[in-house]
Amino acid sequence: MIARMLLAVFTLALGFAPADSAAQRAPARPAVAGEVRMSELPPEARETLELIRKGGPFPYAKDGAVFGNREGALPREKRGYYREYTVKTPHVRNRGTRRIIWGAGGEYYYTADHYNTFRRIHE
Repeated sequence: MIARMLLAVFTLALGFAPADSAAQRAPARPAVAGEVRMSELPPEARETLELIRKGGPFPYAKDGAVFGNREGALPREKRGYYREYTVKTPHVRNRGTRRIIWGAGGEYYYTADHYNTFRRIHE
């Protein structure tokens, strides 16, 4: 028992996670899952892209808000690098699940499932 406790202390002190840690049990969040051509996007997404490029006006108050990338699915950047914009979903009264994320470097990402998967928009 003492040997097990000492092993745990040394393991943690050296920065190793125990074999049954939550970090090792949790499934890895996928990174950007490929690309999508602009022509393959729904028409509402193409309209949103055009609004982003023109600087608005945007139909939703949260459009242009900082996207924190808390899930870590997009490349890691400083806070404020990414902005999110709503893509209208026909027949839905709320904002729905579709978004375009704009990166300050000029890249765009599309998610149809509220940040679960992202595809980089290829023009």
